Amino acid sequence: ATDRRILELLQTNARISNAEIGRTIELAASAVHQRIRKLESSGVIRGYETRVDPEAVGRSLAAFVRVQTGEVARAAALTAALAAIPEVQEVHRVVGEDCFFVKVRVRGPGELARLLDDVIQPIPGVAATRTTIVLTTAKESAVLPLEGGA
Repeated sequence: ATDRRILELLQTNARISNAEIGRTIELAASAVHQRIRKLESSGVIRGYETRVDPEAVGRSLAAFVRVQTGEVARAAALTAALAAIPEVQEVHRVVGEDCFFVKVRVRGPGELARLLDDVIQPIPGVAATRTTIVLTTAKESAVLPLEGGA
């Protein structure tokens, strides 16, 4: 329960101090530090990142690209190739008509067309793509519900 509460606080604000966490959950800062290090070393905490407003850095167009693969496609190689593209934010291997769902962020429609035509579609194993452009986003979060876990 203590680790779950620490994780909840860190998900809300990754820059929160160990002292502040300790005050909130009534634990010494040194004990909080030790628990966080254990969560990191066990892989529960995979890292820390800053969430940047896409509009503020000129990446206002979000799209989901569904990728279908050919018969000889190697999933690991295709996954690695898609993940290496800077505009790609997420790569999900899925079961169904499509093989991958890929979330991309670009400056506009022209850059999206270039990304599809010159980068994604030429990857060996890509048979077809279908793209859905995001009009608005109501929620976008990396925060996981922790009840019953951790």
